[in-house]
Amino acid sequence: MSVEEKQYLEHYDIEKYERPSVTADMAVFAVMNEENRQITNYRKDPAQSLKLLLIKRANHPYKDSWALPGGFCHKDESTTQTARRELCEETGIRDAYLRPFDIFDEPDRDPRGWIISHAFLTLIDGTECSLHAATDARAAEWFSLSVEKTARHREIHEEQAHITNSYRLTLACEQTSPKNHPLCLTAEITETKTFVNYHETVAYDIVSCDGIAFDHAKIILCAFLKLQNEVNENGRPVFDLMPEKFTLASLQNAFEIVQGKKLITPNFRRKIADFVTETDELSEGAGHRPAKLFKRNLDAFYG
Repeated sequence: MSVEEKQYLEHYDIEKYERPSVTADMAVFAVMNEENRQITNYRKDPAQSLKLLLIKRANHPYKDSWALPGGFCHKDESTTQTARRELCEETGIRDAYLRPFDIFDEPDRDPRGWIISHAFLTLIDGTECSLHAATDARAAEWFSLSVEKTARHREIHEEQAHITNSYRLTLACEQTSPKNHPLCLTAEITETKTFVNYHETVAYDIVSCDGIAFDHAKIILCAFLKLQNEVNENGRPVFDLMPEKFTLASLQNAFEIVQGKKLITPNFRRKIADFVTETDELSEGAGHRPAKLFKRNLDAFYG
């Protein structure tokens, strides 16, 4: 650093410009068994769904509403470090697929003031985590997530285009406290894509929302669409939803849950063949026929 630069920094007033607070918010996904679902066929694995972790807020604003886990950045802490700290506090997991996917910075998104959220897509093996609410939360629960596209409208012109998609989010869970009290949260969101000279801008607007705090319904939709896009492109993120060792049937099931469609088994197995390595172990399960267990082929992931 030059002498001139040192002198400049000594007299620089960082309070000259207003500064926002910064948070890290996480959309934590897992593929897990459905709770309280009666098993009717012991030769099949129990039904599973895509789960999203939400916390019940203990304080205002949005007291008693449900929100994504996260928190304010500490001094000298990056947003990624904040996200990993908050994830460990909520789930006990110190290492997970954790990738920033967007920034939410609308001036009025938080009634407390100018607060910018750095949002992270987070994928974990749900069987390995132990939920416990942090000090600012009343509870932490897994919600089954359903995303339905309800409408689509297109206007195509010579130099510009507008595409509007409407989505309905449904988040449902059986709370552990109070016992067996079902919860259902919903939101209606529009996605507007505008193309001018072939360049795209995207905006999301919450039309209605029941029980979800802040603009987190918007963040949830964006995280889900990002997850689907990444899985459709290369499939690798799905492996972070799996345990270390898994059957090919359970891996295919996870792909189908995330993509929202059935896959043809021979085609699926050819597609992922290079990403898995067979072990000498078999699965264990009451009533099941044992199946071979596989794990990631690290050469394909890191080669």
